[in-house]
Amino acid sequence: MDDTSRKPSWLRAKLPTGPGYAAVRKLVDDNSLHTVCQSAQCPNLGECWSRGTATVMILGNICTRSCNFCAIQTGRPTELDLGEPARVAEAVAKMNLKHCVITSVARDELKDGGASVWAATIRAVKYRNPNTAVEVLTPDWKGNTALLDLVLDAGPDIFNHNLETVERLQKPVRVQARYDRSRSILQHAKSRGFTTKTGIMLGLGEREEEIAQTLRDIAADKTDIVTIGQYLQPTPQHWKIARWVHPDEFARWKEFGLGLGIGVIESGAMVRSSYHADEQSQKYTGVEHLNTANALAEA
Repeated sequence: MDDTSRKPSWLRAKLPTGPGYAAVRKLVDDNSLHTVCQSAQCPNLGECWSRGTATVMILGNICTRSCNFCAIQTGRPTELDLGEPARVAEAVAKMNLKHCVITSVARDELKDGGASVWAATIRAVKYRNPNTAVEVLTPDWKGNTALLDLVLDAGPDIFNHNLETVERLQKPVRVQARYDRSRSILQHAKSRGFTTKTGIMLGLGEREEEIAQTLRDIAADKTDIVTIGQYLQPTPQHWKIARWVHPDEFARWKEFGLGLGIGVIESGAMVRSSYHADEQSQKYTGVEHLNTANALAEA
């Protein structure tokens, strides 16, 4: 096993600084929004916020699941905030985003898993921002396709649900999730004609043949966009890093996946689901990213 006590030289995140970062932070705070950038301790927060983008996290910031890789707080969620969809839509308008990404915690204690709030948020964003592409990164709804259809009926442009890791590591890493269930969610969205996206992490202890099989499964499901990134351990209590994956290996898996027919693959140590999501999806939405950092700072 590789020594993981020190991060390698290729894992260097941009520090949060500058007028773009400050403007996004103020917008998030003023609108009482949660972002996965903060809650999940994303290493790209500085870079993304500096370029005027952020991934909004709806349904609060407390998750009912306890995945061993994730930094988001687990516990009893607060009551639903019914004003949240309108605030998200307004924030997207103020950021002048051409592509927005929305995600959420899992709310398994709710009868509909939060699907109605998801649908309301998508519709609010699209009504307030008719020229903005909406990408959603959702939970698995426990495999309930009726709940998934509530979200899909709201008309997102990109549907994303992450497999996170190879099949063998699902139970210890994701705990309450299942590999086949996550695949079924992606398959259902694809069967309805949606552009689909998923992501996996490397460095959790997966074997090379397992990575290859996962990419074959993704290709078989006709998933359009894939992200592959380095797992980073949020705290000492979380799943331990097995190894640091070299940039050359990330490049090799990208070429492997493209060879299977996957349309777009973003593969690298710092890659996350929402990292440069606008650029990843441009092939399918036709929307170019507009860097709004300066405009936000001047507003």
